[in-house]
Amino acid sequence: MTWIAKPPLHHPELRRNRVGYTRRDYEGKVSTLCAGCGHDSISAAIIQACWELDIEPHRVAKLSGIGCSSKTPDYFLGASHGFNTVHGRMPSVLTGANLANRELLYLGVSGDGDSASIGLGQFAHAMRRGVRMTYIVENNGVYGLTKGQFSATADTGSRSKKGVVNSDSPVDLVGMALQLGATYVARSFSGDKAQLVPLIKGALRHGGAAFVDVVSPCVAFNNHEGSTKSYEYVREHNEAVSRIDFIAPGAELAPRPAADGALDVPQGDGTVLRLRSVAPGYDPTDRRAALDLLQERHSRGELATGLLYVQADPEDLHSALNTTRRPLNELGLAELCPGTAALEALNAGLK
Repeated sequence: MTWIAKPPLHHPELRRNRVGYTRRDYEGKVSTLCAGCGHDSISAAIIQACWELDIEPHRVAKLSGIGCSSKTPDYFLGASHGFNTVHGRMPSVLTGANLANRELLYLGVSGDGDSASIGLGQFAHAMRRGVRMTYIVENNGVYGLTKGQFSATADTGSRSKKGVVNSDSPVDLVGMALQLGATYVARSFSGDKAQLVPLIKGALRHGGAAFVDVVSPCVAFNNHEGSTKSYEYVREHNEAVSRIDFIAPGAELAPRPAADGALDVPQGDGTVLRLRSVAPGYDPTDRRAALDLLQERHSRGELATGLLYVQADPEDLHSALNTTRRPLNELGLAELCPGTAALEALNAGLK
């Protein structure tokens, strides 16, 4: 019954957040994905995160590429700006929109086929340039729209629904994001809402390139015995390295121990991430340690989830380019094209 539109009426006693919206106001259309698809759980987590953060829906720009995952922005934040790009090109379109209007919150939703195959170069450059965005990959290891072929993130030795064994090495987008300079890197599981919602909240409030890889089982083509992206496999092999809370703004910008043994990591916008390490001695502010952890857990057949790395004072693309604080889409012709004399002075300074 997915063709039935959601009723616009709201119960008068629905709880509202500080900006006057109910949770229903952050929803979108009825999902047309398979019943039980992990992607719908991610959409629900995004809805919950935005509602809890008191984000006004019209301040969000959501972009996607092609695939089951890239259909999901239609199912959340129905009152937000949206753009469904072509296959693998979401990061470059988002980068252009971000440069034109830095006042919006940018949310890019992609899949393992969209980001780890045809869009791998686009993903890499968005991370290394520090585009301020929340980049969520809904990772199921298969091409669901074309009947379950292995994607680039499928693990070596995993079996398809038809029994074919994958012989290719997987692309680890989390490891790539760490190596390329992303300043907020996390991995979660669509079936773990308690972990996923705070991770998305932290990513939305982060001041740089935030990447969240979410293992999201495909119930139609990759939820069987032999799959390393199934619900059962991930639950058995998942090792959370940290639990994350999102708390009120703080003044200091240096990581500091909290009274209950957690680690508070203040962000550039005044918000604070509170981390509780599950793995003894793990430091989420150490990029090298995060890379080592990924390799160690991978060698043991385990999946490290949680906030793997965060930088307290990130720089974004606008800082690197020294752009004006006033959004480019608000500048007039005289400011954007100051004339021949200004161009000649600029050229003279480059000689």
